[in-house]
Amino acid sequence: MDLTVLATPFYFGSMEAERRWLRHRSGDERYSAGQYERRDTVTNLTMGTASLVTPLLFDQVRRRVEWGRGSWAKPLAAMAVGAAGVTVVADAVRRRLDKNPSDDPRWLRRRRRAADVAGAGAVAAIGSAGLLVAGTWTAKMAPGRLWARRRRDLGDGIVPLALAVLGWDAIYYWNHRFMHESRYMWAIHVVHHSSERYNLSVALRQPVADLFGTFVPYGLLCLLGIRPSHVRTARDLNLLYQYWIHTEAIPQLGPAEEVLNTPSAHRVHHGANRQYIDRNHGSILIVWDRLFGTFEREQEPVVYGLTRNIRTFAPIRVALHEHLDIARDVFRSENWRDRLSFVLRGPGWAYERHREREEREAVGSPSEEAIAQPA
Repeated sequence: MDLTVLATPFYFGSMEAERRWLRHRSGDERYSAGQYERRDTVTNLTMGTASLVTPLLFDQVRRRVEWGRGSWAKPLAAMAVGAAGVTVVADAVRRRLDKNPSDDPRWLRRRRRAADVAGAGAVAAIGSAGLLVAGTWTAKMAPGRLWARRRRDLGDGIVPLALAVLGWDAIYYWNHRFMHESRYMWAIHVVHHSSERYNLSVALRQPVADLFGTFVPYGLLCLLGIRPSHVRTARDLNLLYQYWIHTEAIPQLGPAEEVLNTPSAHRVHHGANRQYIDRNHGSILIVWDRLFGTFEREQEPVVYGLTRNIRTFAPIRVALHEHLDIARDVFRSENWRDRLSFVLRGPGWAYERHREREEREAVGSPSEEAIAQPA
């Protein structure tokens, strides 16, 4: 039984209570970002609903892409290898053409065609290989699989449940941190940060593309003898706790700020302010951030959203915009180092690379300007 689903009436009741509380403070600038806006709230609720449905779909896909078991695994591997081979050949053709640049329309067409083939091949290779790796990893690290390999059973009771909650919280910290530090993981998590508002409905703005991620497995707890049922309960309690911290209605909570992840600490996490970026990754406990150097206290007013906001409420765009941007970057890159870096390195690296590219294009070179002209 999923406790997060059973809590649905509480979600709607608390959101309505918060909306009314904020409405009476509509003239107070301190709460302006917390005010409910119809399109934003609808998007939040839509993403929350989709996050409940997509795992059912993705479980079917995972079973089919798991290496050694799934019927799609070998075709995906063949696609990855074949597309990578096509990319290598197209890269070689492009490099050979670049040795003798020309304004001849035929040279421009060949050069553009080689770049397009290399870009499409790289996207196909990385995409199919990524799906194969992520699907296989998730399937093999599932709690049920790891439970079957345990050497002990801690049984039922409050102690194993408490260990499950504590263990889930520790693993969550690292998964959450990795989702901010590697771009293919950020593409999954960015959904939750894309609202420029901050109220309880934002807690429901959940990712729907976990299929493409490789997470530290929570099933590791099962190897220690914690039953899968306790792991599932820990997951539910973790998510329920995170709901109430998405609000501006609760101020700092004194000594609790030193131990728990509070609304104040989590407001920092959602901030686009420079000093708030990639801070406060904890779920229930903030002590992980204190231990590993990612804690930041709320001081100046928080600016919510992304450093480059997407300016849309369309759920599909909200869900997939960063994946599309990654694919575009891979397509435009001209070497494997950049292609893989756009996927694996942090979002900050990608934005810096974009800036460097824009500066080069602003200066321009004869060959670049020639390539940009229509044939």
